[in-house]
Amino acid sequence: MFKLKLLDNYILKKFLGTFIFTMLVITVIAVVIDTSEKADDFVRSGLSAWQLVKVYYIGFIPFIMSMIYPLMVFIAVIYFSSKMAGRSEFIAILAGGVRYNRMLRPYFVGSVFLAVIFWLASQYWVPRANEIRTDFQAVYVDRNSSYNGDPYRNSNFYLRVDPTTFVGFRYYDTLNKTASNFFLQKVKGNKVNYNVRAETIRWDPEKKDWRLSGVIERHIDGVKETLKKLDSMHVNLNVQPKELRRDDYLKDKLTTPELHQFIHMEELRGSEGLNTFKVELYHRDATPFSVIIMALIGAIISSRKIRGGSGLHLAVGIVMAAIFVVMDKFAVTFSTKGNLTPILAAWLPNIIFSGVAGILYVRTPK
Repeated sequence: MFKLKLLDNYILKKFLGTFIFTMLVITVIAVVIDTSEKADDFVRSGLSAWQLVKVYYIGFIPFIMSMIYPLMVFIAVIYFSSKMAGRSEFIAILAGGVRYNRMLRPYFVGSVFLAVIFWLASQYWVPRANEIRTDFQAVYVDRNSSYNGDPYRNSNFYLRVDPTTFVGFRYYDTLNKTASNFFLQKVKGNKVNYNVRAETIRWDPEKKDWRLSGVIERHIDGVKETLKKLDSMHVNLNVQPKELRRDDYLKDKLTTPELHQFIHMEELRGSEGLNTFKVELYHRDATPFSVIIMALIGAIISSRKIRGGSGLHLAVGIVMAAIFVVMDKFAVTFSTKGNLTPILAAWLPNIIFSGVAGILYVRTPK
């Protein structure tokens, strides 16, 4: 373990102080902009200002802070470091016999500290905040949208209950928890040995399973088939109504253990389109790591005294931040819409910018 010295404390205080100030200012601006955009929705909701804080902003503020967190670390490092460079403080530090690597140590310590906080928030706290925010969004904002979409979109389900059982049904009603045209098939080897079809299926809250009506049950043994007609029967499909409800915000609301479990269950059921959830899962580890990379890049760029001072440093920093964000969005799109591996999509910007940080470090005068 190393001991923090005067230089470390001096830079860390500037680092953390500038970051907190920058984060608060940008968050306030984001809240003001969001309030102006949703003013009509807030009025229609009929909620008081305090109620809006409890049912929306207590979730929105952590959400917006998580979005801008790595960029605010980057901007904060560039801002205070360029001011130090303008006053020739880095020249004095290096001239005093401090090695360049030693000078970067407080940046590394500060960025790791902020990255750990962000990692913990991304795993547990931000998803809980998103649950509050998205519940309000779904009830008071989305329903007032001029585009309501197709009412039957995602109302047809085809699931794998276990390795040998497949089910499907159409026109699922999330309110009444009913559907029609139900079928269930059990497979042995590559042949169907059991089949059930029903006119309707309904969730039974007392028995915690599904009740079928108008049932035709078939047992198949080679060329021999036994058919039975039943008015009703109960089946356990290993799926509950809440798992069938369409939720566009689901990936944002699940904590990391819940997201792991959700992906595992959906893979067992043979569900498609899971790359969105997998990218989100890997992003929660990759984004905190980007805090360290961006902080070191910012320190390397802004520690040099150049013409243009902090203005030029900030301009370079904003351009690099924009490139990072665009690269991240492209990687996510190629994963969810194409064939890019989710873990690579989440980590690709970090991999590329780690290389950029290495090149800048090698080429910077020490």
